[in-house]
Amino acid sequence: MTERAVLAGGCFWGMEDLIRKLPGVESTRVGYTGGDIPNATYRDHGTHAEGIEILFDPDVISYRRILEFFFQIHDPTTENRQGNDRGMSYRSAIYYVDENQKSVAIDTIKDVDASGLWPGKVVTELEPASDFWQAEPEHQDYLERIPNGYTCHFIRPDWVLPRRAAE
Repeated sequence: MTERAVLAGGCFWGMEDLIRKLPGVESTRVGYTGGDIPNATYRDHGTHAEGIEILFDPDVISYRRILEFFFQIHDPTTENRQGNDRGMSYRSAIYYVDENQKSVAIDTIKDVDASGLWPGKVVTELEPASDFWQAEPEHQDYLERIPNGYTCHFIRPDWVLPRRAAE
């Protein structure tokens, strides 16, 4: 059975390019979420964040593992900013689809903060999932089509939470 995750962590191109490669991720699409206007577009997305919708197989990859990777590829300690991108569109946010995802997100954020591995405290917003407005075709699969295109996302090898005994 496929599950859904919705995340925002800066420019959606880089997040999609890295997350889509995880085993168990079945599909991704980028868009606008967590904001105030219907039918959001690149030119008019109000207070929406650039986000990614992930469909994944929980028998292959857990929601917790997706969140751990999310925290490894963007800086969750910078408010409304990733790299050179600044503004509400580039905030860090987790949009949970049910109470289980909310609980996992709370625990993961606590573990990131407690680890001392990140440069500061997590400022990632935690909100229920709302409308997800798919971005225009030129934004989908961007770094697959333009391999040297802009991204501020990369895997940080030092930002890895220790494995728990049950994992």
